[in-house]
Amino acid sequence: MTVNNQLPTSKNDRVEEVFDLFIKHMQGFFDEAQLNHEEYTNFVNWADRLGKSGELPLYADVFLETHVLQAMYTELPGTQPSLLGPYYVPNAPFVEPDENGVVELPQREDEEGELFYFSGTVKNVDGEILKNAEVDFWQNDSSAKYSNFDSDAPDFNLRGRFVTDEEGKFTVKTFLPLPYSIPDQGPTGEFLGYMDQHPMRPAHLHIMFKSEGHETLITQVFFEGDEWMETDVAQGVRDELITDPADKGDYKESHLEFVLRKEN
Repeated sequence: MTVNNQLPTSKNDRVEEVFDLFIKHMQGFFDEAQLNHEEYTNFVNWADRLGKSGELPLYADVFLETHVLQAMYTELPGTQPSLLGPYYVPNAPFVEPDENGVVELPQREDEEGELFYFSGTVKNVDGEILKNAEVDFWQNDSSAKYSNFDSDAPDFNLRGRFVTDEEGKFTVKTFLPLPYSIPDQGPTGEFLGYMDQHPMRPAHLHIMFKSEGHETLITQVFFEGDEWMETDVAQGVRDELITDPADKGDYKESHLEFVLRKEN
């Protein structure tokens, strides 16, 4: 017999407050939805499969997080956050810029894709330049897969961290990402079937910004003309995060400004 020696968790007033609100609104939801007990049981069984499959973070990222972010930030100044996504890996390698200030993400010698230079300027809501802000950058490859997960690429391929320069700017040499399907063979895909919804996300870059005295900004960058832009399964697209890369012949390039909020 296994003996659990863990001490009870101490009382947390915030947990109690949030749970009471949850129950209050769930009661209203059940009154409106008029669920019967069979439907409730089916939901519990599906949620059990979701948890056992390890897809709970995926489901939350795709179907819940965007609504949480919009409720928290839509009315606030600064760049709108978007989804962290299930493919983030902490502690990506730090990459130093070359003599021209360009950061080249770790990649295979024969990395395929359309060459792309993405640059940004990082400021705060008061218009102050944020030099030496940490930028954590990751994306998928030409197979539409992410390293460290379902790709055959080396760990941390097309992932890297670096800092902004004295003018709050950065430039990344990389490849245009591709649209991709979220995993759809498990309980999350089952849910998509119930909703008659496709599993596709538009192409995007993931970027996380950190600067002392400011809230961490987790966001994504999207591309004009992507066929999945308006029907993103995760509803993560924000108009201010859409860029239209300019064709420079051998490569494409685009630029966006990112505005961080100060910590309260």
